[in-house]
Amino acid sequence: MVERLDIDTLLLFVDQRNGFMASFEHVLGRYRKSAPSKPAIIASLMAYATNIGLGRMADICNLSYQEISTAAGNYIRLETLKEAQSRIANATARLPIFRHFDIDEAVHSSSDGQKFEAAIPTINARHSAKYFGLNKGVVAYTLLANHVPLNARIIGANEHESHFVFDILFNNATDILPAVHSTDTHGANQVNFALLHLFGYRFAPRYRNVRGKVETGLYGFHPPRHYEKDWPIKPIRRVREGLIVSEWPNIERILLSLALKTTTQSVIVGKLSAYRRKNRTKRALWELDNIVRSLYLLDYIDSPVLRHNVQQALNRGEAYHQLRRAIAYAHGGRFRARSQHELEVWNECARLVGNAVVYYNALILSEALAELERRSELVSSEVIKRVSPVAWQHINFYGRYQFDADFTLIDFARLREQLSSEEVSRLYANAGH
Repeated sequence: MVERLDIDTLLLFVDQRNGFMASFEHVLGRYRKSAPSKPAIIASLMAYATNIGLGRMADICNLSYQEISTAAGNYIRLETLKEAQSRIANATARLPIFRHFDIDEAVHSSSDGQKFEAAIPTINARHSAKYFGLNKGVVAYTLLANHVPLNARIIGANEHESHFVFDILFNNATDILPAVHSTDTHGANQVNFALLHLFGYRFAPRYRNVRGKVETGLYGFHPPRHYEKDWPIKPIRRVREGLIVSEWPNIERILLSLALKTTTQSVIVGKLSAYRRKNRTKRALWELDNIVRSLYLLDYIDSPVLRHNVQQALNRGEAYHQLRRAIAYAHGGRFRARSQHELEVWNECARLVGNAVVYYNALILSEALAELERRSELVSSEVIKRVSPVAWQHINFYGRYQFDADFTLIDFARLREQLSSEEVSRLYANAGH
């Protein structure tokens, strides 16, 4: 149903629709001597995103190494990449199909880490026998909402993902604001429920062992003897409300530091973990976390809909990981960067390409939805709303590259005319949900 196109054509088309390449300002600003070359910028983006590297990209495309390396040095920086990401994400959010990706009428985000081996060991690359054997690697920790990758950062394979949940949410610079956030078991710790609740998010993790978590993590406002002995579940002890009240000024100072971004959650958690166990502020924050977590556990047990929503949000993250892996296909998917900064740049380039793919697919789905609604094909319209925009079978990432400033416009009018209910049903069956 959708014509196959090369990735450079897709990026130029996406730029034509939302102007994301205007974010790539020259490092010298207004003192630059020449206009930016979009083909050269795209070539350097793809060199990093695919893990090919600038030298190898020059060998397999129509541009010289000098052109590509100059564009990379002048335009590819973390600040320009993140600004471009925000433009694409915000453009996706404005499409008619976007709010149909809501889960239970809310923007339900998820975050998870994806392991990548480091071909060149960097300062934060660590051993992990499970994922890298005898080699070292890093984790690309990504925030996803309604299929759109909103934020990401590189962390060490030895670092606990739960220490970065608040950071990746609070530093989201797009207009897409999640209301509910899910992680797997590795995203939960003794402060995340409290921190996310106090900043207006609902934390909804998936637990590997729900029964065990309920038996050890349920707290109440009365002593355990207050509850009936034959109840199937009951709190293990009483919450110390007085401790929370007495330490609230100190908790507020922690929250203010986080809100002003003078520190990060990973630093706060590290500091609290370094305190002695009897530290009152630490215990008070834990008690507040116990309250919010207990309320969530009761909802999680009682509501099959909530459990389904959490799983659906996490499944979207896994689908994005597959796309991310398909983009960074060269050298077995191993990072070949030489520093932490280069790792971040390479990862952001891959995320930008992923963002562009999601935008393009969401645009196609929006056009299809508008056409089906015009035809009053309600059944097919409902099917389109449930199709994932994370698909890349119709996009060519591989082979030799021909980066040109001109490209053939995509004829969406003809695409709408060719659309039929049978094709929509086949698309839905192939994409899954």
